Formats: sequence, structure tokens, C-alpha cells
Amino acid sequence: MTNTIFHNGDDFTPIQLKDAKPGDFVVRKPGAKTVFTRGDYDRSTKTYALDDHNDHCRQLFLKGSTIVYIGFTY
Repeated sequence: MTNTIFHNGDDFTPIQLKDAKPGDFVVRKPGAKTVFTRGDYDRSTKTYALDDHNDHCRQLFLKGSTIVYIGFTY
């Protein structure tokens, strides 16, 4: 199974990770093949979880000020 993001007329909008809603689809850069869903906030490390949409065992923890992109068709 391949992960496809359609680029025809998509508008990748940069936002800070903390401004994305839980469950939103995000990518780390425009045109990236890996799509993440924004997860919960971890108070102990002060980071947000990004869950790989295709690999449920893979998770990243990033600061809320990290720029991610939304507004694409998945």
C-alpha cells in the first residue's frame, strides 16, 4: 500500500503543531510521503505526539512550535 498525497491544487498551509487539532492529518514538509495524525500532548516532556497514519507503532514527539503543514488532500 502506498501513501499518496494529491498535489493538484493543494494548498499546504504551514502552522505550528500546537495549533493543529487532535486527529488532524499533517505532514512535516510539503510533498512528504509520510502522513501523520496529531496526537495528544505529553505534559511530562512538553511535546506533542505525531502518529504515523500507516504504521501505528511509529510515533514522533515534537515541540509545539514545530512547523507542520495541513490543507492537502489525502
